[in-house]
Amino acid sequence: MARALISVTDKSGVVDFAQRLVSLGFDILSTGGTAKALREAGIAVTDVADITGFPEMLDGRVKTLHPMVHGGILGDRRLESHLTQMDQAGIVGIDLVCVNLYAFEKTVTGDHDLDEAIESIDIGGPAMVRAAAKNFHNVTIVVDPADYDRVGDALSAGSINALRMELSAAAFRHTAYYDSVIARYLSEAAGVDPLSGTVTMGVRKQLAMRYGENPHQVAGLYVDPLAKNGIAQAEQLWGKELSYNNLLDADGAWELVMDLVPNSCAIIKHGNPCGAAEMGSMAESYSAAKSSDPISAFGGIAAFHGVIDLAAAEAMTQPNNFLEVVIGLGFTNEAIEVFKNRKGWGQNVRLLVASASPTESYLTVRSIRGGVLIQGSDEDPGHEWQVVTKRQPSDNELAAMKLAWRMIPHVKSNAIVLTDDRQLLGVGAGQMNRVQSVRLALEQAGETAPRCALGSDAFFPFPDSIETAAAAGVKAVIQPGGSVKDDEVIARADELGITMVLTGTRHFRH
Repeated sequence: MARALISVTDKSGVVDFAQRLVSLGFDILSTGGTAKALREAGIAVTDVADITGFPEMLDGRVKTLHPMVHGGILGDRRLESHLTQMDQAGIVGIDLVCVNLYAFEKTVTGDHDLDEAIESIDIGGPAMVRAAAKNFHNVTIVVDPADYDRVGDALSAGSINALRMELSAAAFRHTAYYDSVIARYLSEAAGVDPLSGTVTMGVRKQLAMRYGENPHQVAGLYVDPLAKNGIAQAEQLWGKELSYNNLLDADGAWELVMDLVPNSCAIIKHGNPCGAAEMGSMAESYSAAKSSDPISAFGGIAAFHGVIDLAAAEAMTQPNNFLEVVIGLGFTNEAIEVFKNRKGWGQNVRLLVASASPTESYLTVRSIRGGVLIQGSDEDPGHEWQVVTKRQPSDNELAAMKLAWRMIPHVKSNAIVLTDDRQLLGVGAGQMNRVQSVRLALEQAGETAPRCALGSDAFFPFPDSIETAAAAGVKAVIQPGGSVKDDEVIARADELGITMVLTGTRHFRH
């Protein structure tokens, strides 16, 4: 008679699965809470302790780590030598292993201490899963309750052999993910350099997508269980399914607006801000942000630093507006109803509630063919600023510089922004030379340029950008410095009556 060993933390569906296995002629072996749940459902169960001759011990740390269990799982019944050794040792084969693991992830993402985390590390479970997955020619391994019906159907149809390699691969993904979470948790707890040696990062599928950046590309959203909350963990309240590009731009908008003050708004289009403002209310901030570049804002993603209220929703849903995604720390019921009742795009706009982004650095990962690049996120280290020109900035100019410097990390290099003390008025993004980015930003700012501070993500290699800005009336510049021609650039700023601040920090974004 076939034997199945069932020992699960997630008990959803396990009683029905066990009953189906019994109906197919399986004897059931089990442990602890799983055995109790099955017996309470009227299923006959043999305790693993009855076949090992040892009770559970060490507070449950040792249950299944025994040759009578692992010999039954690992024995290759295609080999006469294995069958002989199993017979001599009195080991009976186990044909199906149904195991999922202690909820380590749940423990460490809630309130806990280190001892609780350690006791949530499963040892016997992964050992059985890996043993069964290795021996998939003889043993069926099931780690996901979503597979119970499929496995039951295959067993009933006599086609389980065709499914076993796929289940084996799923099992190894299951244990690899589990171990990656433990490794990262303990590494962080021990203060280990996250980029020393091997980097493990398990992610779990959160959202299936119709396609990626383009219709011919496959894609999905995968969530890091140990990451701080961001757009990946946002709750969607309304609208169509999110796309790959929606999420990229939503992330950019959210990261920017979290660097701005409460009630602010940021609008992103194709990875760059086309508007941002810090006004007295979210409705005013949206209107000001949109006014910076209304053509680009059409079809953009708007993020708000606060709970989106009725007035903000009404401002966004005015005629000639269109937004793909709206993000906030929350929405009032009245605001949600405004979108729901808006004809046309209001039926599709994605409304997302996200948590405030933490300020500490995190690892960012980018793929290149054959590998990945990993670095810490771009969090400004707060170096002391230096006024390097003869003229000191006025209070308004300094306020505009501060706003420009909070916005510049969110613009693709070569990046130039023009801001007054409350809003973004010009952007030059992604150009191959810096002076061209200056020209684009000035063109967008138009006649507002004279009241703006100009921010640059990196140094000016020549005075030409300063000369171009001065010709448009710009009188304040903030930049990292670090060029071999800094002295020449500063001297030209003095000649043109420009006040200049060096921050000592570069903010490239590629």
